[in-house]
Amino acid sequence: MAKAFLSDRGIIRIAGEDARTFLQGLLTADMNRLSVGAPAFAALLTPQGKIIADMIVAEADGEWGGDLFLDVPRALAPDLTKRLTLYKLRAKVTIEDLSNTGGVAVFYDGDEPPDEAGVAYPDPRLPALGTRLIAEAEWLRNETFDGAEKWQAHRIRLGVPEGGKDFIYGEVFPHETDMDQLNGIAFDKGCYVGQEVVSRMQHRGTARTRIVPVIYPEGFSALEGLDVTAGGKVLGKTGSQIPGGTGLAMLRLDRVADALDAGERVLAGGIPLQLRKPDWARFPFPGEASKPDA
Repeated sequence: MAKAFLSDRGIIRIAGEDARTFLQGLLTADMNRLSVGAPAFAALLTPQGKIIADMIVAEADGEWGGDLFLDVPRALAPDLTKRLTLYKLRAKVTIEDLSNTGGVAVFYDGDEPPDEAGVAYPDPRLPALGTRLIAEAEWLRNETFDGAEKWQAHRIRLGVPEGGKDFIYGEVFPHETDMDQLNGIAFDKGCYVGQEVVSRMQHRGTARTRIVPVIYPEGFSALEGLDVTAGGKVLGKTGSQIPGGTGLAMLRLDRVADALDAGERVLAGGIPLQLRKPDWARFPFPGEASKPDA
């Protein structure tokens, strides 16, 4: 069994005839490519291009047919609902925070949610992240789940960042959280809030900071939030960790490359670490020949 109830996820419902066009003008993903069973990974940004909230947008069928559901960090759901309502203006949409009446679960490693349990959708970031399910609270209470720790370890091994654990909302650009690598930005769509900054980073190749997997010596691991250093210089900070061997860290990759070229050890809390390039990454990585970002 590989399924987890994600108690830290909330749900916002966007309904009405303008739901798709409303989100199209706000989010980084192309809502015109959204359909039932084909969700989108997206973010709402500040005008300066920094992430206010990231989310998975799923279109429902059946009794909820045509409605769009935002799978968001639960802690952000109330403020995000208010912010979206401010953007509403004359759009024919209703915006509702359903986090107290429903929740989100994830099924992975070959496990799948039961038919008709709720709104099911594949994780648009990576197939290995499995299938997510928005369901009513009563159904979720009656289902048996693994602990969320097992799911978090799976996510970390895949090298996929999570807001609040690996980065702070309001302080980072989408490229820095690998959204450009994980299908979270449509570079060929029309305008959205913060688009100019994101487009400029893409075309100039100025994304030097990235969240990447790191590996420690066997039996060791670092704490979250530690400075990563080399030669006395700070290169970044550790994020999510799995006890005993691996984790994520947000690092200035150009500074890591300089440290490696100089023969300096990269450390977190005095523990040496190595960077591991995830299979899905297309950006130049320290220790390999440079190649253009795809």
